[in-house]
Amino acid sequence: MGLDFMDSTVSDYENAIVQTGFGKFHFLLLTVCGLIYLNTAIGITILSFVLPSATCDFDMTSRDKGWLTASPMLGMLIGSYFWGCLADTKGRRVVLIATLLLDGICGLLSSLSQYYLLFMIFRFFNGFGVAGAMGICFPYLGEFQPTKYRENILCWMEIFWTFGIIVLPGIAWLVIPLNINWNSNGFIFHSWNLFVAICALPSIFLALWLFMFPESPKFLIETGEIDEALEILKDMYAKNTGNDRSSYPVSSLKEKERVSIISLKSNKPVRALSIRRPKELKILLAEIWEQTKALCRPPHLYNTVLTCAIQFGLTSSYYTLMIWFPELFDRFELFENEHPELSASVCEVSSIVVVNGSVETDFCNHTIEDSVYWHTIIIGLACIPTSFWLPLCVHRLGAKFFLVFSLVVAGGVTIGLYFVVNSIQNLVLSCIFEALTSLGISTVYCVMVDLFPTNLRVMAAALSLTFGRGGALLGNLIFGFLIDLNCVVPVVLFSAMLFISGGLCLLLPSTGSQALD
Repeated sequence: MGLDFMDSTVSDYENAIVQTGFGKFHFLLLTVCGLIYLNTAIGITILSFVLPSATCDFDMTSRDKGWLTASPMLGMLIGSYFWGCLADTKGRRVVLIATLLLDGICGLLSSLSQYYLLFMIFRFFNGFGVAGAMGICFPYLGEFQPTKYRENILCWMEIFWTFGIIVLPGIAWLVIPLNINWNSNGFIFHSWNLFVAICALPSIFLALWLFMFPESPKFLIETGEIDEALEILKDMYAKNTGNDRSSYPVSSLKEKERVSIISLKSNKPVRALSIRRPKELKILLAEIWEQTKALCRPPHLYNTVLTCAIQFGLTSSYYTLMIWFPELFDRFELFENEHPELSASVCEVSSIVVVNGSVETDFCNHTIEDSVYWHTIIIGLACIPTSFWLPLCVHRLGAKFFLVFSLVVAGGVTIGLYFVVNSIQNLVLSCIFEALTSLGISTVYCVMVDLFPTNLRVMAAALSLTFGRGGALLGNLIFGFLIDLNCVVPVVLFSAMLFISGGLCLLLPSTGSQALD
């Protein structure tokens, strides 16, 4: 179809996005969305190094650590659906900015917290913000992509998550061993506090960078703002091709019939997140309720139930074990230093720092061994092969293959954790577990972009994330309560969750070949 002919016609969105070309704009967008995803990896796993570092500052038992790791998961549980609803009614970009600012500010405040309860409250709000960023960055990125490249581009996000898993222990290794012990009038600031503050800064920088990017034109078309969507497409065309905006070969866009009941947007309200009148709040709640009902009835009910169940099983296992791995490495290191001639399972070693429910005095005087940081970096490095394998082979093997393979094998590896007898065996299985489950997490997000239409896409992702965070919350509580008592129970439970999720993935429809609705 010639460009001259296209200039006199009304184009659908798929053709319009193809006409913008594929170049600089898309790579910049992938970079910022990838860094947001990298940042969420840091935000979710940061407590893995806070647990052993702040044990004595907060006088934490394993049960206290379970509650602490559960607090951001509770925030994510509540925040997932809240932010998803706003993103499907107010816009992707503005909500992304709000979530990043909330995460960054609360992260800085948590670094200054002097009390366990206050620290836990701020980490709750960190989780509340991270949930929105994680749930929205995939749909936001995907809606700018032509069908030909969409699944592949989304799969490249996995490599950013992997870099986040590598970067976090690197920052921790540089900062936490520093001899920082500032005590002024009862205000105490140690190296782990500085570590938390440093990890909060990228969220604020990314929020400011997002102001330079446009709203999703697909969302604008869905809400009736055709002219604004066309202007954004022209800007994309100019940035990708280097040509003048006026030479963009599409003169007008087809307006899709609205599915949602009422648009809250009038001219430019997508720029502001506030709801200024009770009437607007009532309309927003009505919109959310209508979209929720749409997800919970045919034709979307099947996909909604499947994705929620898969997320619950996968996320409960992944986030629990990933957060507790450095703690387990630290306990193995302590055990092997004290008993170099003995070997023991992870369950036997796991009770080393707790005696009758209180923290051992000797544990308060030890620093995290360098091997703990190095082992955690190795786990991240182990994810690199699978991070490249996914985008390079997803079109040939299909997203469903990656989901089933990663979850079933990860379930078998989780069972194997019970049988390890030294830190090296624990490290090897942890690497395999992390590589496969992180692959599964990213693939689920990629699949969901194709499974749901624009007006329900973020909310569907948010609903599934809500179930996933519920599983992570439950998993961290269970692990914290049972790690010193009977750790075989969580090991069996998490492996079963992964096997079930892998089986459910077989029921998902094939994705990656259709244009976005």
